[in-house]
Order: sequence, then C-alpha cells, then structure tokens
Amino acid sequence: MAGEASGDNIAAGLMRAIRQHEPDAVFEGVAGPRMKEAGCFSLYPMENLSVMGLVEVLKHLPGLFAMRRELRRHFLRNPPDIFIGIDAPDFNLSLEKSLKRAGIRTLHYVSPSVWAWRQYRVRKIAASVDCMLTLFPFEERFYREHNVPAHFVGHPLADLIADDIDPLQAREHLGIKHKGPLVALLPGSRVGEVKRLAGDFLRAANWCYERRNDMQFIVPLTNNACRTIFEDALATVNSQLPVTLLSGQGLEVMAAANAVLLASGTATLECMLIKRPMVMAYRLSPLTYQLARLLVNTPYYSLPNLLADRPLVKEFIQDDISAEALGEEILRLIENPSHTQELATVFSKIHDELRQDASHIAADTIMEMTGRSVTNG
Repeated sequence: MAGEASGDNIAAGLMRAIRQHEPDAVFEGVAGPRMKEAGCFSLYPMENLSVMGLVEVLKHLPGLFAMRRELRRHFLRNPPDIFIGIDAPDFNLSLEKSLKRAGIRTLHYVSPSVWAWRQYRVRKIAASVDCMLTLFPFEERFYREHNVPAHFVGHPLADLIADDIDPLQAREHLGIKHKGPLVALLPGSRVGEVKRLAGDFLRAANWCYERRNDMQFIVPLTNNACRTIFEDALATVNSQLPVTLLSGQGLEVMAAANAVLLASGTATLECMLIKRPMVMAYRLSPLTYQLARLLVNTPYYSLPNLLADRPLVKEFIQDDISAEALGEEILRLIENPSHTQELATVFSKIHDELRQDASHIAADTIMEMTGRSVTNG
C-alpha cells in the first residue's frame, strides 16, 4: 500500500526481493506505476493517497474514508499472509490496526516522523503493527525506547546511488555546456510546494546573479503543472535570468550542480547521498504552519541534520525565507570549497551507514514474519 512516488519505488524493490525467496508470491494493494510493473494488482490508484498538509487533506477525507472501509472489508474477506503499509501513515496505520485485531500480520515500512511531531501516535503504532521497518537508525532507537518492535534496514536510495558522481559527466549528460558555477533549484515535487516556493527561489537566484553574472541555474520539474507555475514565477521575477528548465531528472541535476537550493523532504537526502552542498527552505500555508508549530518537536527539519544530529545544512522556514538570506548562503557554499569538501566527507560517512541492502533485509524480515525460511526460492 503506497501513497506517493518514493513509496512506490520502495515497494517495487521490496516486491522484487521477496520474489527471490518466493517466485510465486502474489501482491495486491494500492499501487503506483513501479509496483504495477513489478506485478502488483492495484485495487485503487496510488494518486488517491497523494495528499499532504493538515488543511489540504480535509476536502479529500470523505473519499479516503470510503476507500479505507472498502479495503478493510476486502482484506478481511481475503486475508493476506501479511499486510505491508508503505509510508502514508495516516491512512495505513488505521487500516493496519483493524487487520491486526483480526489476526492478520501487519508491517509498516518507512516510519512516520513520530519522533518529530505528534509523538502520541506511538501508542497507535504499537497497536497497529507487528513490526516497523525504519530507514534511519535513530528511528529504530526511538521505537525500541517505546517498546515497539522495529528494525533498521537502511535506505534503498543509499544502495542505488554511487559514492562518487562526476559533476562534469552529469552536465554533459544533461546537455549543459556552462563551465562556471551552476545552482540547482528544486522547489518541490507537488503543485502546492512549487506555488509557495518558486518565487522565493527565483528571487534568491536573481540576487545571486546580480552579484555574480557567471552563474547559471537549472530546475528539474516533476510535471507540466509544476512547470507552468514555475514559468509564471520566472516571468514575474526576471525572464532574462539564465535558467534551464528540465522535466524530471532531479538526481542528475543535483549531481551537475555546485550547490543546491531545495525544499524540505526526500530531496535533502538525495542531495546528501550525491554529496552536494545545499540550502533548505520550506513554506507552508499560514494555517497549516500555525497548527504544525504546536505539534512539532524537533531541532532540525532536513534529513542530513537529523542524521548527523547537528546543523550541517542551513534551514530557512516560513518567514525566515528571503532572497538575501538564501542568496548569501548559496554564494557561501559556492565560494568556500574547503567547507563543501568537509560536508562531502560527513555526507559520505552517513551514506555508508545507510547502505544496508534495504530491500533484501526487509524481504528477509517478511519471510521470517510469515514463517518462511529466508533460503527459499
């Protein structure tokens, strides 16, 4: 059961690893394109779960509740050997709780940020899952302190991304001929994120360009809707800014860059694994932000800082965001190569810790939970 692209990729890798033990395994659930390619029968489209934000989700609640009720009935009538929720905690955990009560084994893969906000959810998690698979070691420690069975498996991205990625090769592959400083702008993968951050990112880029006209900018955009929003913002800020817009290719874009300005989220992890210096910014709708402030309990928002437990990456949230603040940090990263090399060294150590062959460790756990030998297949 996956709710967005990252979960779809994780689930597909897990399915392939399970099939190495059980070639005839049958999968069904809420699937994205990668899961379908790997052979999962989709009961509902994954897009139905791709909703973010405390306020934004409200209008989708009736449909989500109806979908969850039908899935509960389906799995109670047709009990699986194991139910695996991939992320999407607000949806999956309630479903897992009902199925666990009915005697169906439940596993949740990708922990919600319960250690950061709404910590009271750990009680619901304990009642919902037989095991939590975590991507990060500090998550496993948190669950064990709260007596919830958990297993750190590492992050699948850490298994996929190579240690040293040549920026010149990345530029050549993308068709970027510019030899000077290149800054990647990643304002998010969702329309709402791009709406809230595109203007800020472009004003920061313009601030930098006014001080160094040897700079260029490159922007990977996930879909046409995000591209349209970004183009409108560009026309408002400075249509002459040297910006290259691309469809997707976010990892290669970061690899080609000297520095990256990005939204909070998985992109900060990807950038860290590629060993590029970054500046993180995030802006929520005003009401969502005010609600979140009451519930969040974490010193950091970006994954590199959480994993290192220190401020490696500058973070700008809500009203802290300005063209000058972001621009100054971008220039600092570009003009201080010794600092960026120090960052790369720390990022490499974290990469090594996260490289655990996640899909296969997760598959082994599932084989054990279902009473099967991990040597099968």
